[in-house]
Amino acid sequence: MSGHVIVFAPTPQLTVTVDQPSDQPELHLHPGGQGVWQARMVLSLGVDVVLCAALGGEIGQVLEPLLVSEGVDLKVVVRDSGSGAYVHDRRGGSRQEVVDVPGDRLSRHELDELYNLALGEGLRAEVSVLSGPNAPWLVPADLYRRFAADLGANGSRVVVDLSGDHLGAVLDSGVFFLRVSHEELIRDGRARDGSGPELTRAMYDLHAAGAETVVVSRADQPALALVDGELFEVEMPRLEAADPRGAGDSMTAGVAAVIARGGDIRTAIRTGAAAGALNVTRHGLGTGRMDSITGLVERVRLVPADSRQQERTTPDELADRVVER
Repeated sequence: MSGHVIVFAPTPQLTVTVDQPSDQPELHLHPGGQGVWQARMVLSLGVDVVLCAALGGEIGQVLEPLLVSEGVDLKVVVRDSGSGAYVHDRRGGSRQEVVDVPGDRLSRHELDELYNLALGEGLRAEVSVLSGPNAPWLVPADLYRRFAADLGANGSRVVVDLSGDHLGAVLDSGVFFLRVSHEELIRDGRARDGSGPELTRAMYDLHAAGAETVVVSRADQPALALVDGELFEVEMPRLEAADPRGAGDSMTAGVAAVIARGGDIRTAIRTGAAAGALNVTRHGLGTGRMDSITGLVERVRLVPADSRQQERTTPDELADRVVER
């Protein structure tokens, strides 16, 4: 089954990166933003992508041909206000932000046009990925609620990578798969800290609120996955990171790609984890070779969290538990 994925990316940005791998500096221009990086990874995994976005101003004129060159099927609403952009300087070995221009808030008319465009495409796709705006105030959370509700009611599998009010809105509509970071859960007040018990409680709360499957990424620690009511740690080989950004977006994209091809959710999570791990070994966000990702999938395991906890329990702790009983 080939399938295809729609990525709802309402506010992509132009990314300008200054680099200097040799004697002379280099300037790189690319389309960016969460949805763009996700679409790029889905394409890397051999699945066709429709990208729905709103573009405007001088930056929008530059973004459109760059997005087309990515290989996505681009569907655009032309906006009167300008799109966003950022400039990063990577000559020192790490990213230093020079300027970040979020762009302008979408008008009511632009939101209506984008919603109708994306809904029409989403109803024809096996999977719809809802990515967040580059600033929360650019697109209202209620648009995401309506979108998730209408897609879900008509049989589309909704994959979301959101936080804050936008996450709360789609939970009310129900989603097939949710990826969120532990930092976002803490920031949103859904978890008090990054401890296992707190994150586990938050995951079950998210499931009860409407997310069928939940994955929480935890930076350099194994991700947690709640699948069919069972909690797992996503165990995989450690790889040295060239750029830690974008791993979560690549994970979401990997899940969407496998589900669109008719795969099962556990294989999808393992593939997403492999895609995320390999993405951090590269400087390009949302990039990776399909053969490399496929090779790494076999090394990814979903380990029941209960058994992992038992492995971490020392003999003295086990003895203490026996005495307590």
